[in-house]
Amino acid sequence: MLKLIVRSFAFGLAGMIVVPVAMFFIVLTAAHIFDSSCGTPGDSGGCEMGAAGIAIYSVLPGLALGVAFALIQGYRNRAK
Repeated sequence: MLKLIVRSFAFGLAGMIVVPVAMFFIVLTAAHIFDSSCGTPGDSGGCEMGAAGIAIYSVLPGLALGVAFALIQGYRNRAK
């Protein structure tokens, strides 16, 4: 049981790092592809701030995904 808790904590921390970084680059790439004004001098960093906002908001879902992944994996191993 302790191993599952430690594993959930580790996967949760990994999710809190990986998911926001991935979301930042996905949103920034999509913004530059679909909005031609992104990256121009008149934009004033709006696209980049939108990507940063999404990255900040995706920290808790990243934690939840990491913990859920560890729990599912632990219960599958336990059933075998």
